[in-house]
Amino acid sequence: MMKILVINPGSTSTKLSLFEDETLLFEESEFHDAPVLLQYPSVNDQVPFRKQVVLNILRRNGYVPENVDIFVGRGGSAYPQRAGVMPIDYRLYRDTLDAVGGSEHPAKLGVLLAYELCMEYGGKMFTVNPTNIDELCDYARMTGIAGLYRNAQTHALNQKAVARYHAKSIGKRYEDCRFVVAHIDGGITINAHDCGKMVDGNVGSGGDGPYTPTRIGSIPVLCLLDYLEQHSIEEVRLMCSRAGGFVSHFGTSDADKVHQMVKAGDRKAVLVWNSMIYQICKEIGAMSTVLCGKVDGILLTGGLVRFESIVEGIRSRCGWIAPITVYPGEMEQEEMARSVLRVLRGEEEAHQYTGEPVWKGFDF
Repeated sequence: MMKILVINPGSTSTKLSLFEDETLLFEESEFHDAPVLLQYPSVNDQVPFRKQVVLNILRRNGYVPENVDIFVGRGGSAYPQRAGVMPIDYRLYRDTLDAVGGSEHPAKLGVLLAYELCMEYGGKMFTVNPTNIDELCDYARMTGIAGLYRNAQTHALNQKAVARYHAKSIGKRYEDCRFVVAHIDGGITINAHDCGKMVDGNVGSGGDGPYTPTRIGSIPVLCLLDYLEQHSIEEVRLMCSRAGGFVSHFGTSDADKVHQMVKAGDRKAVLVWNSMIYQICKEIGAMSTVLCGKVDGILLTGGLVRFESIVEGIRSRCGWIAPITVYPGEMEQEEMARSVLRVLRGEEEAHQYTGEPVWKGFDF
């Protein structure tokens, strides 16, 4: 029997699960409001804080890190790789720390924390479907600036887990289905899944798609240039992933607080809330065109789909495209633990981090 600790840092929380093989021993999530995390200039600077959160949660539930056999961390920020399970080694740790893939998503902390804990307490360490796995079609990469390409950056772990689960529930294989999957939480990413591949989607932490509790979303370039006349590039970078959206409008990333304002009839809160839903619907519509309208289902997942107004707002605008199914929360913890178990049992193969991106550019 192996004890598997799953570490899942998000833009507004740290979620921890301890499994003994397939059996969940405990699961706990700690919310971090934006003002707390904004005390740290960079995502890397959060490592000591998040590490202490992990240790506190473990001990609160009667366990110590010395008892853990396998550390599994959510990942991102290294060079984009193909989907699946990867052992964490020093090269992956360094490239994640240095964000060589160009993204500063807090999911990267999962790899950093798993590595540090494993080095300190022993065991093995893995990551599964990091945020920057790259399955994009060539059309999705192009921009109107020569030599500048869109990158892959999304909630790949949860999206693929939900898509596989839903395909099985309707008696099909994920590889035979076409879904639009929307992960709606502190960050929002919406992807076209075409027969097992995420061929297109918004780069949520890069200023693309709907704004969110912590992110600015898409903004016309000229408007942003005007904004930069009185603000620094670093301020804008911060707003792309940690200080935009609700944080910019209300000073908090706590969706429950903002929703209370909506329910109380606050005009600004109502407009900001409903505009976010509107922008989510626009992105779902865009991804349905990527699939040429042949959509087997629209799958809504993530923490914010607990709000009925979000779900109903999407149904009213997008229900005509395809059946909508809601999976509140996420399936990331179980997916990481079970994926690693399958590798350890020889049922699947892990692939080594290569230290270079899977897509290296066009040959022209």
